[in-house]
Amino acid sequence: MRIVVTGADGFLGWHVRVLARALGLSDVVGVRTDGDPEALAATLSGAERVVHLAGVNRAEPERLLRGNVEPAEALAAALRRCPAPPKTVAFANSIQAGNGTAYGEGKRRAAEILAEATRWTGTALVDLRLPNLFGEHGRPHYNSVVATFCARLAAGERPTVEQDRELDLLHATDAARLLLTGSGEETGADRSGRRTVCALAERLSRFDALYRAGEIPVLADRFDVRLFNTYRSFCFPDRFPLPLPHHVDARGGLVESVKVHGGGGQTFCSTTRPGVTRGEHFHLAKVERFAVVRGEAEIALRRVLHRDVVRFRVGGDRPVAVDMPTMWAHSITNVGDGELVTLFWANEVFDPSAPDTYPEPVEPAAARP
Repeated sequence: MRIVVTGADGFLGWHVRVLARALGLSDVVGVRTDGDPEALAATLSGAERVVHLAGVNRAEPERLLRGNVEPAEALAAALRRCPAPPKTVAFANSIQAGNGTAYGEGKRRAAEILAEATRWTGTALVDLRLPNLFGEHGRPHYNSVVATFCARLAAGERPTVEQDRELDLLHATDAARLLLTGSGEETGADRSGRRTVCALAERLSRFDALYRAGEIPVLADRFDVRLFNTYRSFCFPDRFPLPLPHHVDARGGLVESVKVHGGGGQTFCSTTRPGVTRGEHFHLAKVERFAVVRGEAEIALRRVLHRDVVRFRVGGDRPVAVDMPTMWAHSITNVGDGELVTLFWANEVFDPSAPDTYPEPVEPAAARP
């Protein structure tokens, strides 16, 4: 079941490929639309699904128009050359299509080009009209106002609102799921949340104020969790490890491992023998904290589909917390001589039927023995 993705290296492309990995879709191929047409046709031929993301979000009007039309034209030409056309093309369109702007006109024309090409080849077209997307590792001043606000807050600055208005917002992973599995019967707007720009700035600022002290803010619903995870992606790794309050008196010591405002979640404790590694997985939405209270450990993390590994050496004599960013593979290894004792906290009670836990080694393949 081969899936071909145009624009695979972009913000939404990364979320599509990470979700495909979580869903066990291993044969995912990223392609460019500005290369050899015959090579593109050969890659498309026989594919189960083509996810078309290539385009431009922000530019001068003419570049914005051409940047969305030309990739669609290239894809359409390649589809017509395919010996075995793909079964489905899913197009990341926009609710702004046809709104009179250069971006909206580019999206409208791209949809028409793909509709004609898929009629000619007999391929099903999923024309998915997406609202404003946000999510982990978005590009400030390009992908969304959420990314811009998060980047400013993580840098110690304040978000500024030039014009308040309502936005329909959809997390990029939800968009990715529709693009990978949707039939076109629902739109991205069906799952979006509506917020004003001022409300976003206020909510993210509250997140920032508490999280700078290592505290977890109120996460009232699914939207808040994804908004908080987006903000956290801009804090990692520079703000870690988080120092934890450690109180010592004649009776012994006390560590304040997690303070949660307006919620509980699940806390558990593990012991780990020397040389043993736990973890080697990633989460799509779960917020998770590690705090070593006895022994010595190395916590290692790698952003899924990237190669660089971030490492933290932590110990029970200097209590700190490391929060796992979503869509980063992570592990903890006992590197000491004695038993390792670690406290874990997650924002939700573990559900075996929906564990939000996906196996992924932290060390990239080339680095493993």
